[in-house]
Amino acid sequence: MASGQRHLRRGALEHEDAATLALGEEFVNSQCLYISEVRILLEAQQDSKETGNENRPTTSITTKTLDYVRTFSRFTNRDSVREIRQLLGKDDLAQFEVAQLANLCCEDAEEAKALIPSLGQKIDDEKVQELLNEMLTIKKFQG
Repeated sequence: MASGQRHLRRGALEHEDAATLALGEEFVNSQCLYISEVRILLEAQQDSKETGNENRPTTSITTKTLDYVRTFSRFTNRDSVREIRQLLGKDDLAQFEVAQLANLCCEDAEEAKALIPSLGQKIDDEKVQELLNEMLTIKKFQG
């Protein structure tokens, strides 16, 4: 089976393409989390274990995932993540686009549109650049 294709139960072929936001049926109404949000959730879970409020052991996958999100998080505190969520939630962008903008944290609109092709059909370069500038300002001044 070719990359980006899946067989459906009735034998039809579903084509997945992030450039056109064809992500698959299971993602239609799903909330996408930023890497920074996953970091906050995993750190809260870890804190809960350390304070004795949770009895489940930490798995190697959880540890590796936490290392990954700590490495690639663009925003390091809850206030910054909340501000980014509010900022990107103002426009009519898909959850996938919002998460990609927050995760990639591009510096210019051309780069953002090259990495997230679906933006080109929805939002002009000036608006994308404005969003990116605000995100970079939040990133710069986070505590």
